[in-house]
Amino acid sequence: MISTEPENANYSLNEWNEWLSTSAGQYALNWEQKQFNKIVDDAFGFDALQIGLPSLTCLAQNRMPNRWLMLLDSQPSNQNPLLPHIPTLCQASVYDLPFANESIDLIALPHVLEFSENPHEALREIHRILRPEGRIVISGFNPMSLWGLRQYTGRIFHQPFLPQSGRFISHFRIKDWLNLLNYSIDRGKFGCYGFPTKKSNANQEFTFLDKAGDRWWPFFGSIFMLSAIKRNPAIRMVGKIKAKRPLLKPQLATVQQTNQSHELKNNDDK
Repeated sequence: MISTEPENANYSLNEWNEWLSTSAGQYALNWEQKQFNKIVDDAFGFDALQIGLPSLTCLAQNRMPNRWLMLLDSQPSNQNPLLPHIPTLCQASVYDLPFANESIDLIALPHVLEFSENPHEALREIHRILRPEGRIVISGFNPMSLWGLRQYTGRIFHQPFLPQSGRFISHFRIKDWLNLLNYSIDRGKFGCYGFPTKKSNANQEFTFLDKAGDRWWPFFGSIFMLSAIKRNPAIRMVGKIKAKRPLLKPQLATVQQTNQSHELKNNDDK
């Protein structure tokens, strides 16, 4: 188990609280809520789990009978009232999840990996509890975007635009990690193409940029979503293999033909 220091957790929580209260934070939450609703709508099974960021109700449109929320120390838990039919199960570390192996059918990860000390180890722990053919949905900030560029320059001048404790990971790297764990990517989406500003009316002003960006430069959206399915390779029956008779070597065939000719000649002499 990899623990997070309490002071770092409190600092990260305060960062999230401040950023989510801005117009940019609400702009991002609105877009992500719509995308999660679309992706989890057709995910079937019995058990679904959202890890972190309860400001998003990622499982609201899912129809599984058991849906839970697990809180993290480093993300806020008091922004919006949670839906009553998605109870808070526990608060734990993403490196030591209190679930049995292969016990969850759907896992939603809103901005979890990029705010983890060891995202690759966190993904492996999440992989442990996901059932074969289960779905994982990941959202994160795109470092190759206007928001990512603003965050990079803001850190130099100690004025970050996004929560400073996040170490943003490109969707290409997350795809590589998922491929190593034998996942298949079935959906992907980019969004939030607006300028990095905290103006109160930014959500209305950048609607045209969202439409243009989704059409002309989709890979430069400030937030990405990835949906992947866990594959479980198994032994396949290929049926009975027909063994071919080995061909005789030329020398052996010649000897057999010679012996047969001698036998026929002896029979004729008799």
